[in-house]
Formats: sequence, C-alpha cells, structure tokens
Amino acid sequence: MNPTAAEINLAVVDAHMKGEATDPASIMNLYAEGIVLDMPSRDIRLETLEAIEDNYRALFGSIELLSMQPLDRFATHDRVVDDCIVQFRVTGKGYAKLPFPIGAVIELRLLHVFQMQDGKIARETVFESWKPIQ
Repeated sequence: MNPTAAEINLAVVDAHMKGEATDPASIMNLYAEGIVLDMPSRDIRLETLEAIEDNYRALFGSIELLSMQPLDRFATHDRVVDDCIVQFRVTGKGYAKLPFPIGAVIELRLLHVFQMQDGKIARETVFESWKPIQ
C-alpha cells in the first residue's frame, strides 16, 4: 500500500527535525522551491536555502541542547504541526535576536507549522516562547 500524503509529510518533517541540528546541508533537499522560513517571535524571515542553512549552522553552533520533549505532531495532506519543549544553554551569539545572554539556560516552547507541497516543505513558520530557567 502506498503511503498517504499525510504519512509522507510526517516522514519529511521527521527527517528535517532530526537533521537540522547535526547536518543542515543534508535537509536542504526537503524544502520546496520558493521556501520561506518565518520566525515571527524574532522578526526573522528567510527566503533562500543559503540563508536557511546559515541560520541553522549559527543557531545550533550557539547552543548546548539539554533536552527535547515532543508534545504533539500531526499532519494533513498539506500541513504538519510539531509542538515540543526544548531546554538549552546559550553558548554563543549565533542564535539571532535571542533575548538572553551567553550562559543562560532556557526552556523554549517550540511550535512549527509546516506548509507542505508535493512532499516538500514550502513554508515553515516557527513560533517560540522562551522562559529562563537558570
């Protein structure tokens, strides 16, 4: 039996979430042409693969991931929503417009809304809510 569009979309987002921190170049093929990565909490909008890859390298190069707790992930034929809580220590200045200093330990409620097109990510909107915990 062939996978449904929702199952394909879940697999694409799973690969994205697993690869963005460890090898950003490896996930660029998961994005559709004309991709937009929007992070309204930090007033950042990226519209090229190069800018998106650079953002991931800088961001993940500036934090120490302490924990990641998945809360919910579901998909339709054209959307995936992923909700999780992440705890990290700020170790550098590459997390653009992060309102906390180096050394801060942060709990981040992270909500992704992916708009999917033909099994690729056409738009990624990331909502972030931060809380210092140390």
